[in-house]
Amino acid sequence: MALVRHFTSTGFVVQDGATLLHWHAKVKAWLPPGGHVMENEDPVQAVLREVEEETGVQAEIVPTSVLDITLTYPTQVEPPLTIMVEDIDDPVVGFHQHIDFIYVCRPLHPVTTIPDGWRWVTQEELEADIPLERDGGTPERPPEDVRLLGARAFQITQVQAR
Repeated sequence: MALVRHFTSTGFVVQDGATLLHWHAKVKAWLPPGGHVMENEDPVQAVLREVEEETGVQAEIVPTSVLDITLTYPTQVEPPLTIMVEDIDDPVVGFHQHIDFIYVCRPLHPVTTIPDGWRWVTQEELEADIPLERDGGTPERPPEDVRLLGARAFQITQVQAR
């Protein structure tokens, strides 16, 4: 049987030294917003759509690299911070992999409210690798990739703010 792979996009939304995470009950981990790249979408369109669908936050991509080639054609898509291949053992879909485009994002407007289940996690909380309180369960530490990529997102947004 051939390995099944899905393209996904994830966004670390950073505002005021914190990033949005939620406890993903199916995956059983703290994760930033993200999801599948839909047909006829590029990864940037997907991450911005997913961020807004999941959190209500309209966001933009924070550039993470310098594109030193200017083309009139073809159109260039903002490159991600990284691309990860994640093993997913879904009880419904079965084992498959996500090819996940990881982006750094910032809100277009100051965010004052977020949906239930989401929380702003500070740079200090991620760096300290402490368990985060979650509704209806024992506190859990964010996974290593979320901690390290979140830390990089903070660094990138701090440099961009200067």
